[in-house]
Amino acid sequence: MNDHRTTIPNSGKFLTSVCKEHIEESGNDQRIDNFLFKRLKNIPKSHIYQLLRSGQVRVNGKRIDAKYRLQLGDLLRIPPISNLSNQSPASQTAISPRKTYAFSILHEDDALLVINKPSGMAVHGGSGISFGVIEQLRMQNPSWKFLELVHRLDRETSGVLLLAKKRNALVELHRQIREGSMKKHYLAMVKGQWRNARQHVKLALNKYIAANGERRVAISPQEQPNSKPAHTIFTLRSAWKSFSLLDAEIKTGRTHQIRVHLAHLGFPILGDDKYGDFEINKQLDKATASYRLTRMFLHAHTLQIAHPVTGITMTLQAPLPEDLRKFVECLDESETIS
Repeated sequence: MNDHRTTIPNSGKFLTSVCKEHIEESGNDQRIDNFLFKRLKNIPKSHIYQLLRSGQVRVNGKRIDAKYRLQLGDLLRIPPISNLSNQSPASQTAISPRKTYAFSILHEDDALLVINKPSGMAVHGGSGISFGVIEQLRMQNPSWKFLELVHRLDRETSGVLLLAKKRNALVELHRQIREGSMKKHYLAMVKGQWRNARQHVKLALNKYIAANGERRVAISPQEQPNSKPAHTIFTLRSAWKSFSLLDAEIKTGRTHQIRVHLAHLGFPILGDDKYGDFEINKQLDKATASYRLTRMFLHAHTLQIAHPVTGITMTLQAPLPEDLRKFVECLDESETIS
């Protein structure tokens, strides 16, 4: 049995022998399942959970469950992994060399990195996507010992994305998220004329898997076992004959929260391919000039935090991307409410 440290990384290759490694700062206090998801990029999550349940993954020679949090210096044992019969061809593909993407940096210091994420780029690899924002940034900055996402944005959502360059910064920012002191504001263009200047929406959400295997979210009675409370505050920014521009402040960070709340209220986000108005989306995608919209109009424009080291309040902002800005300008010219 081999006893050596190795990196398992996004190589597309499988482990042919036992791997053992000591946990360093980048893995300290992480759940073992999340740690393995990042280490074993090309392995289905179901396979990783099976390895944990069967005791083939061990820490300090002992069996652990998926909730175990790794500690600095722990000795992690990962067994040989070769059976990937349930893996899709797309996820078996190894990461090939890519052109480096030049991210727009909104702020950077020893503890934080804040970028303006472009639409169409996933924040991390997975679900057939092998090369996301976090993988790009780690590749571009190989000397950084630690870099983790503080929160996530949907693939089609653009805007402020916060990353931690130190473990203690990540822990502190996650505390702010849990306690609701981090403020997140989005801009969403919706179908229809929104009437209320300011509206609180408190509708619980429930995740489920659709018949085609896609992850979906739906409004759910709060008393259901798997439902999660969700609170969004919508403020009207501008209105036209057919559309409205809203500021959405999320008080809870649930998956697809803004999208599902608005769709349920009858104001779907333009370009939303999961919960939107598909006929409107098709018309906008085929439109000409600036009136054309080929993506979801959802942009994370402002994030307010207390700096995890200094405690100073920071307001981080990302300007509206050019394609969305041109769409708004086109509405101003053609759809002004008389």
